[in-house]
Amino acid sequence: MESNIILALDIEAKERALKVAEEVRDYVKAFKVGYPLILGNGMGIVDEIASFGEVIVDLKIADIPDVSKNIAKIATSHGARGIIVHGFVGRDVVRDVRRESKDLYVVAEMSHPGNAEFISGVSEKIALMAKEEGADGIVAPATHPERIKALKEVSGLKVLSPGVGTQGGSYKDAIESGADYLIIGRSITMSSSPTQKIKELLAQR
Repeated sequence: MESNIILALDIEAKERALKVAEEVRDYVKAFKVGYPLILGNGMGIVDEIASFGEVIVDLKIADIPDVSKNIAKIATSHGARGIIVHGFVGRDVVRDVRRESKDLYVVAEMSHPGNAEFISGVSEKIALMAKEEGADGIVAPATHPERIKALKEVSGLKVLSPGVGTQGGSYKDAIESGADYLIIGRSITMSSSPTQKIKELLAQR
């Protein structure tokens, strides 16, 4: 059975990231690589992680269309299969990033408390826009599984859900609410046995 876990390599140490990626490569759907790893090691780290499996570059792109498009183009040229872009910046940005991406995921709602200040009030509009612009999926929080269900109903797209584990989200609740993939980081990468931790999570399906 295919794994539904996307491993967030939100760590700075290159050696640790490569070690964990190699160890769990057969137990995850993809690797999510973001600012902590890229800023400390350069875009070449994306190529290296891509040698172990599919990579989603998570820079949560949120700039003007031309800059956003170029960021996506660079990420794709380094082996990124997926790109994550913020939806609140508007459909023109999403549209231009779509042109440079193989798989595009739009952030509709985030997993931290501050999300409620500005983003959650427009999440449904973002989810619908993502569908209209041909995105492959949206990002919705495992910390609020009811939002996964609501945003999936609006968009009809695949849902990637962060927030399981350290942030308090439940793997089981997120899956039952309609999440297609769970983005999980620290509870796996900081484990003494990342592979065993993944196996324990997958056993909950």
